[in-house]
Amino acid sequence: MLLAIDCGNTNTVFSVWDGAKFRVTWRISTDHKRTADEYFVWLSSLIALTKAEVSITQAIISSTVPRVVFNLRVLCNRYFDCRPIVVGKPDCRLPVAPRVDQGTTVGPDRLVNTAAGFDRHGGNLIVVDFGTATTFDVVDFDGAYIGGVIAPGANLSLEALHMAAAALPHVDVAKPARVIGTNTVACMQSGVYWGYIGLVEGIVREVRKERPGPMKVIATGGLAALFAQGTDTFDVIEDDLTMHGLVLIHALNKDHSAA
Repeated sequence: MLLAIDCGNTNTVFSVWDGAKFRVTWRISTDHKRTADEYFVWLSSLIALTKAEVSITQAIISSTVPRVVFNLRVLCNRYFDCRPIVVGKPDCRLPVAPRVDQGTTVGPDRLVNTAAGFDRHGGNLIVVDFGTATTFDVVDFDGAYIGGVIAPGANLSLEALHMAAAALPHVDVAKPARVIGTNTVACMQSGVYWGYIGLVEGIVREVRKERPGPMKVIATGGLAALFAQGTDTFDVIEDDLTMHGLVLIHALNKDHSAA
C-alpha cells in the first residue's frame, strides 16, 4: 500500500492508498520539530484504534515546509522500509515539466494539483487551492503548470487583522447572513468572506483575459466548499485533488523505475 503525505504550512495529511481507493486519511498539525518516532507512534496508534488493515510498502511526500521532509523520510525508511518519492526533487518525474522563469522553484503542492487537475479535467484550467495561502495555478492545454497567483489565505488574513488591531477579536471564517454586519464579529466575517469572493472572481476574470479559449475553474482545499456558496465561479470542487495527484505522480515514477 502507498502512504501519501501532503505537508502544508498548517496541517499534514496522511492517506493510505490500496491501489483502488484511500483506506484511511488522517491529519496532524505541521511541526518541523516532530521526529520520525513521534510520527510513527501517532500513526500506529490511529491504525490500531481504527482497526484498519494497513500494510505500507511505498510512500510519496509533497511538502511546502522543507524542514519537515527529513523526518518524514526517516519515518518511511525506518518504519516502512521504503524510500519515499519527494515531489519537487530532481529525481521525481512529473507528467509534464512546468514552464516558468528559469531558476524558479514551483511549490510541490502546485505541481501535484496541476497533475491531478489535468488528469481529471483536461487542460486550460485554473486550480484554486484554499490553504494557508490561497493559490491560483494555471494549467496549460498539455497539462503543464505555467504560473499563477499567490494570495494570503482567509484564516491568515483574519489572524493578521486580529493581531494588528487591538480592539478586533479572533473570529472564524464563515458566510455571514447579511453583507452589512451589525456587530464587530459579523463585520469582520463579512469583510473576509465577501472580500475573498471578490478576490477569487477578480483574479479568475483577469487570468481568463490572458488565456485563449474557455477555462474551467477547479476549487480545492478546506475552505473551498464554504466559498463556493457565495460564487458560481467554480466548475468543480475537488476534496481529494492533492491526494489524487500524489497517487498519479507515484505511479508515473514507479512505472519509470520499472522500465
